[in-house]
Amino acid sequence: MSPAPARSVVRQFFDGVAYLGRGLRMWGSDPRLMLFGALPALIVAAVYLAVLIVLFLNAPALAEWATPFADEWDEGWRTAVRVTAVIAFLALGGLLVVYTYTAITLAVGDPFYEKIWRSVENRLGGIPNEVELAFWPSVLRGVLDALRILIATALIGICLFTLGFIPLIGQTVVPVLGAAVAGWFLTVELTGKAFDARGRTLRERRRSLAAMRPTALGFGVASYLVFLIPFGAVFVMPAAVAGGALLSRQALAEEDPPAVGL
Repeated sequence: MSPAPARSVVRQFFDGVAYLGRGLRMWGSDPRLMLFGALPALIVAAVYLAVLIVLFLNAPALAEWATPFADEWDEGWRTAVRVTAVIAFLALGGLLVVYTYTAITLAVGDPFYEKIWRSVENRLGGIPNEVELAFWPSVLRGVLDALRILIATALIGICLFTLGFIPLIGQTVVPVLGAAVAGWFLTVELTGKAFDARGRTLRERRRSLAAMRPTALGFGVASYLVFLIPFGAVFVMPAAVAGGALLSRQALAEEDPPAVGL
């Protein structure tokens, strides 16, 4: 690849990162909307924290259950194997939390985030020829799309977790791949409302985002990395929803009217 295209891809990537900042500015301009948008992420974070605590307390028993072959080993080797198993269970639990948190939070906070998304769309001129879906078909479609994304991210997360045990590659290449994969699926999730409102399917959403993949990845990876910060998602998730609305308009090749606060 020549240097010019390489620089172009880098610029596109950071254009995607900028969408998160734009979403943060738009969401942050309304204090009441800020508090309203933080509630779903805070509720899901509390539930996930409780689940992780339960996993932590039961990890030794799970490790013993998973390694019956070590029962007759010398105490030193048996302890080493089971400590490794405990670490593996905790790491897998943490990885699954990271990969599933967004989908669960978006599902739980759908009414909250719809208000934020709608506010962004209205500030940018609204949605021409918006497709109005009946309540239950809309809910069913959203649940099915979320499940498909959730299953895909969980499977990929488990594969990357397994690859993480490969020396050197597991500590260098795999984390980068993990951030890229998580960022891509995060972008697909966060742009769902905008595409649904325009009558676009999940497949069409993926195709539109793939046409601007570096930008989509920039937005998703930036959001993912912030979500890794403890309680980062509580405050950044609503901004990511707003940024996803902005990104969707570019992906759908709609003109972005100037708006106050951008």
